Amino acid sequence: MRWRQPVRQHVSHQKILTLSVIKLKNYIQKRHMPAPDILSAEFAKNPYPFYEEMREKYPLYFHSATNSYVISRYEDVERAFRDPAFSSRHAETQFEPVYGRTMVQMDGREHALNRSLVMQALGSYKLHDKYIPLIEENARQLLDTFRAAGEVELVQAFTSIFPISVIATIFGLPNQDLLLLKSNADKISSYLSNLSQNPDVAAAGLQARQELEAYLSPIIQQRRQNRGDDLLSSLCYAEIDGVKRKDAEIKSLSMLLLGAGGDTTDKALALMLRNLIEHNDQLQSVRDDRSLIDRAFAETLRYSSPVQWLMRLTLDNVKMTGGTIPANSTVICSIAAANRDSNQFENPDQFNIFRQDLDVSRAFSGAANHLAFGYGKHFCVGSNLAKQEAIVATNLLLYSLGDLQFQDNELPEEVGFFTRGLKTLRLKFTTRLFCN
Repeated sequence: MRWRQPVRQHVSHQKILTLSVIKLKNYIQKRHMPAPDILSAEFAKNPYPFYEEMREKYPLYFHSATNSYVISRYEDVERAFRDPAFSSRHAETQFEPVYGRTMVQMDGREHALNRSLVMQALGSYKLHDKYIPLIEENARQLLDTFRAAGEVELVQAFTSIFPISVIATIFGLPNQDLLLLKSNADKISSYLSNLSQNPDVAAAGLQARQELEAYLSPIIQQRRQNRGDDLLSSLCYAEIDGVKRKDAEIKSLSMLLLGAGGDTTDKALALMLRNLIEHNDQLQSVRDDRSLIDRAFAETLRYSSPVQWLMRLTLDNVKMTGGTIPANSTVICSIAAANRDSNQFENPDQFNIFRQDLDVSRAFSGAANHLAFGYGKHFCVGSNLAKQEAIVATNLLLYSLGDLQFQDNELPEEVGFFTRGLKTLRLKFTTRLFCN
């Protein structure tokens, strides 16, 4: 029997050696796995696991297909939005072809003056006296088309139309033009996220700009001759350094506000309702206490960022986590990844309207500690309007629709890259007999 013992020991060592080699190979493979391809079908289906991998293993990497550097950690994305070494001049190639030159691509004093113009125009309306009644009226009209039906596909019937209807109304544009405005806004949105350079998408976006310019030109001329009580009139008469804006500048700014206002709030509103229905206990809390709507909206912006990324251009070599970005480089700042960074938020992959590490008191201002509206000087000028739209719409929906559930008992899927939302939100409900 003695001769068998060494053989058994030899086999045991072989097994250990084999297992060690396998582990080493797996470790090497993991170390050399390529960074996530942000244009892949897998990424488009569900980017959130990839965002975690990016933050952990590839906080900075070069994506050759887009000729861009990608950053994903909160501290790095937040820095890219506030550090003067990162410029918005990338918009000359991304935004200008479909919007013209706007404050999105401006820096320094030029940006400050143009942003001030928009803020003055928006501020010329007393929010509760002017905006709120318009927002409520638009929401009620849409709600009345389905509130008695017991079921609805809410994206098509409400959330995709409501925000742009509000923007169009405060611009003083005819209600019958909504479909034209929405169609062109959608084509421009597709153009902005067309990193794969699909020629059909690009052509449609450029055509949409031409159609919107042709639509706005006579209306601007009319407002210049007969000033109305609307946002477009305010823009026509607003001055920078004593000089009124040219028609081309007003058209560009109007298209930007129509596009941005119609393509982000719609997604955020649908996502918030999906998140609340999925977490029914939190939905019930909001039903019981409507002051929690702004919390639910802010948490949705963090958890399900409707704007997934923004781009910047480096003016100098910039040292970041994971390496150095060369000067004159395009940088993709992953907002959605940053907003789920565990170094910034506790249990970031959980939807929780009661979380203590999201400051709701400043969630709709330039001091927000989520990045869904950007950060710093380029913080979204329409953030407060978006908040008011969400509060009004959610209040009316919850007053009118009881026992909200998914029709197929399946969680609706998100779609999109630059902006991300729900393609459909099929709901069933009981009709409530009051609407206050």
